Amino acid sequence: MLEKLEAIYKRWEEIGEQMNNPEVVADMKRYIKLSKDYKELQAVVNSYKKYKNILDNLESTKEMLKTEKDEEFRELAKEELNEMIKQKGTMEEEIRIMLIPEDPQDKKNAIVEIRAGTGGDEASIFAGDLYRMYLKYCETKGWKPELVDMTEGTVGGFKEIIFNIAGENVYGQMKYESGVHRVQRVPKTETQGRVHTSAASVVVLPEADEFDIDLKDSDIKKETFCSSGPGGQSVNTTYSAVRLTHIPTGIIATCQDQKSQIKNLAKAMTVLRTRIYELEYKKYLDDITSKRKTMVSTGDRSAKIRTYNWPQGRVTDHRIGLTMYNLPNIINGDIQEFIDQLQLAENAERLKEQIN
Repeated sequence: MLEKLEAIYKRWEEIGEQMNNPEVVADMKRYIKLSKDYKELQAVVNSYKKYKNILDNLESTKEMLKTEKDEEFRELAKEELNEMIKQKGTMEEEIRIMLIPEDPQDKKNAIVEIRAGTGGDEASIFAGDLYRMYLKYCETKGWKPELVDMTEGTVGGFKEIIFNIAGENVYGQMKYESGVHRVQRVPKTETQGRVHTSAASVVVLPEADEFDIDLKDSDIKKETFCSSGPGGQSVNTTYSAVRLTHIPTGIIATCQDQKSQIKNLAKAMTVLRTRIYELEYKKYLDDITSKRKTMVSTGDRSAKIRTYNWPQGRVTDHRIGLTMYNLPNIINGDIQEFIDQLQLAENAERLKEQIN
């Protein structure tokens, strides 16, 4: 472990030196990459310094006990030694988790797509509930959500809604929400009080930046049209809405949220770049799916991951078998406990991979 930490510390120092090189500063793409690497290694470096300090103190205390004659002083030193041994064990557990190779996508912003599934109007209403749940969650994290495109349901909610989220480690947290979310409750449209089951699918993608995907203008077909609201009614009479088609793959991205065509074009380009990037990223997800049993962050977006049962006030995450009986709080954005437990489950599997 110490060798690994020393190698990381050396790499961190090397990056710091490179960032002061005028040639590197002049190359913005390279400088941004180095800055990200430097920042990501900082936490491990801090832990390394703390761990090294504990090891040094342990060694000096052991040496002192070999020569110290004063019994009272020896007792105090033994107490300190026992405390440092505990600290060493705790630090080693923390560092093992930190040394698990991170998904390089975890630091990225995310694009979230929610689509109503089975259940008709009730599925659209539930898709709206999920959207508001994520907006509330973003508030607690200090993240910035931004609407990209939406199609409203006929009695409320959304048939489809796409938004991106900017902030720190967004994808690393939100990726656990990908999959089918199921709701069991009496719909507003139900006259006989029967409980119905409906569903909505959530897809969370790491936002691709221009360094990830190099799009050629010649490969993109651009169309503009008037943005529309519920029922197809025209919201404005200017051609501000943008639809982009990537000719080689047939992938389409649309944005009509902004009144400015330039802003809509920028948002649509981000979505298009991310969806193209997803093709490669899915290969990576499929690869790790074959290696892990519980497969917390999965490439299978059709998998049923969570059930929200209104009559019993419970929410169950089927990947880790966790049930919580505080549905009102959860649907109001209190989903951190689920995400924390899912991360723990995934880290446990990744630790097993390292050991094996």
